[in-house]
Amino acid sequence: MFIRHPLRLALLLVSLVILVSGVSFSAYRISQRMALAELQATGRHRLDLYAASLEREIGKYAYFPATLGLERDVLDLLAHGSDSKLIGKSNNYLEQLNERAGTLAIYVMDNKGQVLASSNWRRTDSYVGEDLSFRPYFREAMETGSGRFFGIGTTRSEPGYYLSSALAAEGHILGVAIVKVSLEQLEKSWSTVEAPVLVADENGVVILSSVPDWKFTSLRPLDEKTRSVFDRTQQYNRRALQPLGVIEIASLNHGARLVRLAKEKQEMVSPYPVAGQFMAQSQPLLGTPWSLTVFSHLDQVDDLSISRAAVAGITTILLCILAMMIKQRRRHLSDRLMAREALQKAHDELERKVEARTVDLSATNQKLQDEVAERVRAERTLRAAQDELIQAGKLAVIGRLSAGIAHELNQPLAALRTLSDNATRFLDRGDEPTARSNLERIAQLVDRMGLITGQLKAFAHKSSGLPKPVDLRQVVANATALLDQRLGTTNARITTVFPEQALSALCDANRLEQVVVNLIGNALDAMSDQACPSVNISGAVCGQMARLEVRDHGEGLSPEAQSRLFEPFFTTKEAGVGLGLGLAISAGIVSDFGGTLNGANHPEGGALFTLEIPLAAETPVP
Repeated sequence: MFIRHPLRLALLLVSLVILVSGVSFSAYRISQRMALAELQATGRHRLDLYAASLEREIGKYAYFPATLGLERDVLDLLAHGSDSKLIGKSNNYLEQLNERAGTLAIYVMDNKGQVLASSNWRRTDSYVGEDLSFRPYFREAMETGSGRFFGIGTTRSEPGYYLSSALAAEGHILGVAIVKVSLEQLEKSWSTVEAPVLVADENGVVILSSVPDWKFTSLRPLDEKTRSVFDRTQQYNRRALQPLGVIEIASLNHGARLVRLAKEKQEMVSPYPVAGQFMAQSQPLLGTPWSLTVFSHLDQVDDLSISRAAVAGITTILLCILAMMIKQRRRHLSDRLMAREALQKAHDELERKVEARTVDLSATNQKLQDEVAERVRAERTLRAAQDELIQAGKLAVIGRLSAGIAHELNQPLAALRTLSDNATRFLDRGDEPTARSNLERIAQLVDRMGLITGQLKAFAHKSSGLPKPVDLRQVVANATALLDQRLGTTNARITTVFPEQALSALCDANRLEQVVVNLIGNALDAMSDQACPSVNISGAVCGQMARLEVRDHGEGLSPEAQSRLFEPFFTTKEAGVGLGLGLAISAGIVSDFGGTLNGANHPEGGALFTLEIPLAAETPVP
């Protein structure tokens, strides 16, 4: 459709762009107005909260100056002047009152502006004796009876809020009481708010702020006349009072304004933006000439408006695409009906071809099944042959041990014959204790013979081949017991080293004993020329594998032997001594367990065979 009519396509795209742009712009403007209204309501709520917290903080101390007029010592001090006894009492009283109230300072001035007593009288920078008649809070209290003033102290340069009250007696003003309050704690609580807030005094100077860098800046430019007045009253203790840089962009309803704050280097990191475009909302504070201003950042307004405009534009695009799809669907419906007949014809032709191909595939499939069955039978035959070869290896080992086993059995049998004859004679004589002792020795010899034949029977038994947890220490002990006669005859010594905890491997115990017997027998063969041969066997955990090492102290393995170590029918022994199948069978057994069997020369001499088998789940891994 579109390829055949490129001009129509271009007009459609232009119309779509115009429609989407118009909808997005309208959505942006509507969302912006709604977001500004929500932000303005949030700002008004914040103003009320901040104003209430500030009024509550100041209101706690509003009555303090007037209460000093109830203290007799203070009034007597103002009435009689520099009486040292009254000064001491007043200083102590003001000091205790200041500590309990938690204020910065409390002091009393006469009607000429000189400080007579102060809570900080013990300090070297005490107010006592200073002339503070130039302070506005003194003049205001003398004129109206009370005063409020925010300034920076001339003695310690400590900002604070001053509450003053005239103290009178019999209608005559004797002096002024002043309480200096710190609003630092309130500022700290403001530092965690979601938007910056400040308090400006009657001169437009920021005296409190949640942004430390804004403090003691001015909201409007200060002329030289105003600055000279500040220098004279020392209200801000000669601070620079740089402009904050608030630029008004537009006015909104209910007194809100859109302003811009220039981005300057901040000495401290702020948890919220302190530069950019804001909605500024102000309100006066009751009982003071101050004003409270909250700045709400407009980033969230712009982000929300842009998001809504994008959603509106995308929705419009989707609706247009849906309309075009419906139109295209109707147009293609007739084409689909026509194509269905052609598809049915092609389907019928394909069915005929598939049916013909199915016959060929059935014959091929039957041939493959026959081949697979033949391979399975061959594998079973091979496995049975391997099992028989392993069993034959066991019987070969038993054959090699038969002479020693016969000797082991002949000695107990001869002893049995002698002991039984002796027992008969002792019974005839009536010596039952001696006869009983002979019978007990006969029972011990029978048990020993049973142990030997039991070990041979267990070793010769054809195992099931099913893996299960096997204690390697017990396997080595059983293998050593089978070779006990040979070890005694050759004067050989076997040394075993195993960890303290149990070392269990996942394998078949009977087959593993066959491997260990074969390795120990090979080690003894390698040391046949030694008077006292020694075999070292050690067990350890290596990752997820159980490691068993068998080392002899013979001449070691030649290069040719190492290259053909596990090759069937390869042997270094004399003709007739062995067939060369022991290591090949052992390697196959260990491979069935999922492990490995390796042989090499030990660095200190002799051959070292290393057997690794997967650990059983019950064995702890270090």
